[in-house]
Amino acid sequence: MTNVADTWGINAQQFWLRGQRPEEPVRFDPETGMWNVYGYPETVRVLGDPATFSSDTLRVLPDSVMRGNKQMREGNLVQMDEPDHKKLRRLVSEAFTPKVVADLEPRIAALTHELLDAAAQRGRLELVADLAYPLPVIVIAELLGVPSSDRDLFKQWVDKMLEYSGQFSLVKQSAEQDRAIEIVFEQRRQLTEYLAAHATERMQRPREDLLTKLVKAEVDGERLTTNEVVNFATVLLIAGHITTTMLLGNTVLCLDAHREHMARIRADRRRLPGAIEESLRFLSPFAAVGRATTVETELGGARIPADKLLMVWIAAANRDERQFARPDEYDPTRDPNPHVAFGRGIHFCLGAPLARLEGRVALDILLERFPELRVDPAGPEFIPSPNMTGVRKLPLLLAS
Repeated sequence: MTNVADTWGINAQQFWLRGQRPEEPVRFDPETGMWNVYGYPETVRVLGDPATFSSDTLRVLPDSVMRGNKQMREGNLVQMDEPDHKKLRRLVSEAFTPKVVADLEPRIAALTHELLDAAAQRGRLELVADLAYPLPVIVIAELLGVPSSDRDLFKQWVDKMLEYSGQFSLVKQSAEQDRAIEIVFEQRRQLTEYLAAHATERMQRPREDLLTKLVKAEVDGERLTTNEVVNFATVLLIAGHITTTMLLGNTVLCLDAHREHMARIRADRRRLPGAIEESLRFLSPFAAVGRATTVETELGGARIPADKLLMVWIAAANRDERQFARPDEYDPTRDPNPHVAFGRGIHFCLGAPLARLEGRVALDILLERFPELRVDPAGPEFIPSPNMTGVRKLPLLLAS
């Protein structure tokens, strides 16, 4: 699969998908003004040391980039450090307990059958549009309490946020980058206005959903502001579906490219979780996460000043041969498989158990219903963003 990364059109910045290794595990890029972290042990250290490597990256971005949008930090779980992060995470953690997630399995299975029934009637299956996108969006929308029928709106907003394929730079601004930033802020504004309207409605008419919980919640005796509620809900809605969407597409793609593994999994579905975990390592959905240094520190042989932006390439770390034998080989039997696709430490993905369940249930049903399933030779279309690895289109053939 390494050699077809170019054929698939995966962003050229993801060199690890082409069998290349970083020259150094940590390296400063003068073109972007950012530090890149590629190594596995270095990545684990960064993710496990929030006191030195803060999640609040927006504070180090120049005003020319933020353009007055600093309020995006309020209630934004992925941008928070302790103790505020723990307080807000606790508000929704009970919605993702093992029991709550396990109880969703019948609903996930029913939705999968419903979506595949519709695709079968059309006689074709485009995995992302027909299953991998709508399934997790419906699940997270139902948990939040917003209409899942609005999922085309969500997709429109999120797709436009991810369509920039260039390399973001703190030091070299361009008209193309400025336009991309404007698009992101505009799409985010539309999404937050949508969620703000629902949050306002919950203040008058509370329901049994996560949005009501956020509206009514108190932290240190104070209610969350509307902006905090909206930013929190935005993270849940976006992160609550996009990882599963990419996980499903990437796993089907990996298994199709390795038919011997596909055959073993069809014969024994207990192997399916291993295939999912290996696809998370092999094609990590969120290729990078950002961190900002709080003090001058040493990492991977490099000296990094305080208040510098780091791009932590977890997808590259998952190909580090110091941690993974045969890192460029897709091996669903890999054990142990300590990948960091869901992060590590206090910011470990809150929805990881749900994403894994959705992936297992949906793929099990997909393989059962379509025993001759193949990827269309026309091939997949990948998300152009350098920070994500996943298909946005994956046409499938239902029979040979």
